Amino acid sequence: MTAPEAESLRVQPSAQRRSEWRAQAPVVAVVAAGGAIGALARYAIAQALPTAAGGFPWATFWTNAVGCAVIGAFLILIAEGLPAHRLVRPFFGTGVLGGFTTFSTYAVDIQKLVDHGRPATGLAYLAATLCVALAAVWCAARVTRRLLTRRQR
Repeated sequence: MTAPEAESLRVQPSAQRRSEWRAQAPVVAVVAAGGAIGALARYAIAQALPTAAGGFPWATFWTNAVGCAVIGAFLILIAEGLPAHRLVRPFFGTGVLGGFTTFSTYAVDIQKLVDHGRPATGLAYLAATLCVALAAVWCAARVTRRLLTRRQR
């Protein structure tokens, strides 16, 4: 191998990494922007519906339920319905809805309920959130699919 060939091999991985970063930078940017928007919306709901110590965390419960319903509808729209720009899914699906829904807070809320001597409420919250979240995704996806089918007729 000649010196110029060896040099081109050392340069290529770096150039390739820069090229990959340039391709991914817009995705990272829209996910970050969407995440900020979603987190701000979640924060606003938490401020509007504060939870007393040991109380049922309604803000987190409804945030996750609504977020899951929107995810169900959104994924059907993107996968089966409307043509969308390549950055819509990362912006809205990963960013906004990822920042909006909060299963980490859900886990902390369960722990807080248990710590405040309300393990039965914590268990009910755990089960109810899972059931409502799954039902919300399923129902929203089904309704959205039906609406798209009617629209295409």
